[in-house]
Amino acid sequence: MNATLQSEIDKLTAIATEKGVEARTIPAREVVVADWVRFKCRYGCKGYAKHFSCPPYAPTPAETRAMVNEYETALLLRFEGVPGHEPFGPDDIPEDFHGFYTDLILWVNQTVHLLEKTAFYDGFYKAFGFGGYPCIYCEDCVAEESEGAVDESMRRTCRHMDLVRPSMEAAGMDVFATAGNVGWELHTIPCRDLEYGKVIHSNITSFGLVMLE
Repeated sequence: MNATLQSEIDKLTAIATEKGVEARTIPAREVVVADWVRFKCRYGCKGYAKHFSCPPYAPTPAETRAMVNEYETALLLRFEGVPGHEPFGPDDIPEDFHGFYTDLILWVNQTVHLLEKTAFYDGFYKAFGFGGYPCIYCEDCVAEESEGAVDESMRRTCRHMDLVRPSMEAAGMDVFATAGNVGWELHTIPCRDLEYGKVIHSNITSFGLVMLE
C-alpha cells in the first residue's frame, strides 16, 4: 500500500472513531461475495423490494464481485449497539420495527456516506460505500408506495439518490465471512420463539464498508 493511500485510511479511521465506529483495513480480495446471500433477502426479509438500498435494486452478486475485483483495499466499519434506545428485549420491539431502528440505520449509512465522500474529495475518486439495513431516509420509500412491476428502473424515482448506497448484504457480501477475515467473530442473535424480528437482546453489531483505490 502506498503512503498516500495509507495516509487517507488513517484520516478516515480517525473520522470513524469520532463517530464511535471501529474501522479496520481489509484487502479487497478478502471481501467475500456469495450468491447465496441474496436468497436471504428474497426469502425471509420483509424489506425485500421495498427500499432502494435492497434487492432487486441493489447490484447483483456477479456485479459486486466484478466491482470489488477492481479495487486494492477497503475499510470495514463496525458499529456496536443501538443508539436512541436503552437495552431492550423482544417485548419492546414493535411489529413494524424498521422505524424502531432509525437512529442505528442513519448512524451506519451516514457514516459510510461521509467516509466515501471524504475520500472522493481527497482525490480517491473510486471511493464507494456499502451501508447496512434497508434505507430509512424517507418515512415511506417510493418503492414501497409503488405498484406494478419491480425492477431497477424504479430507482430513478428515488428522492435521495445522492445518499442511498446498497447495503453490504443486498449486494451479495457475506458480512460474517468478511468480518472474520479481519478477526471479528460474529454470531446470529436468536429471536424469541423464532418470531421474526423479536431479538432476545439488544447487543447488535452492524457493519459498513468503503472501497478504496
